[in-house]
Amino acid sequence: MSLREIVVVSGKGGTGKTTLTSVLARALSGNAVLCDADVDVPDLWILLKPRVQAEEQFTGGDKAALHRPPCDDCGLCVPVCRFGALSSDENGRVLLDRSRCEGCGACTLVCPRGAFSLSPAVQGRIYASETDFGPFWHARLVPGGENSGRLVQILRERAKASALEQGKSWILVDGPPGIACPAISAMTGCSIALAVTEPSRSGLHDLKRLGELAKRFRVPMAVVLNRSDLSEEGAEAVRQACREAGWPLLAEIPFLVGVVEDLARARIPEAIPPETARQVLEGLEARISGR
Repeated sequence: MSLREIVVVSGKGGTGKTTLTSVLARALSGNAVLCDADVDVPDLWILLKPRVQAEEQFTGGDKAALHRPPCDDCGLCVPVCRFGALSSDENGRVLLDRSRCEGCGACTLVCPRGAFSLSPAVQGRIYASETDFGPFWHARLVPGGENSGRLVQILRERAKASALEQGKSWILVDGPPGIACPAISAMTGCSIALAVTEPSRSGLHDLKRLGELAKRFRVPMAVVLNRSDLSEEGAEAVRQACREAGWPLLAEIPFLVGVVEDLARARIPEAIPPETARQVLEGLEARISGR
């Protein structure tokens, strides 16, 4: 059986994307490699409770480094920094705040002593973990960290290598919300995108944007409607959009107090029955195979 990669996506945070991913992870237990590609705000680890086996730095995006010597605190560099990364203290000593540096290189051009250099900065950390449900690749960017799209790509590559090495049939990815660079990096080349939406105008709008993105990158898409009973009008609008676009609506999950209670206790919700997860997975497999 060929390796299949599910990327769970949503138009925004809070739709239940990560919650559904955790439920599918439990259903695929032992037969999948798991991956959290929502690297800006990763929270799948809260539910999966990973045991970190290894970690490494993720670097990218050059930033300035100030070297003493040869810096003599002449201060010529301070006014040319447009990002406020360079300043002088009360004693005239030049200070560099690397967190504010954008790597433009202006300081390297004006410094008469060559006291500045550019080098890749640490943007986050990558973790290889084990969970009760299978191997888990995840990461965390530092606040304001760059190159999240590249980090998503690295995580997917690591997850795929692990799945092939261990003979797993599935890769399950909790994708970034929205349609920006990280979401594109997560979705490109996957077997199928599973869009989680809500019965609201904003949910419908976001669903259609995700559909346009999936179509552009030739990725088949299926849909799960979460909190489906909060608005019958909104739910029907989502159903109609799915019919018109040809997106399989694999499940409608009502608002369940038990889900909220389990999430508050950092647990994978028991209130979403295993039958729902199996129904979604069977629908995804059918969509991938073109049935």
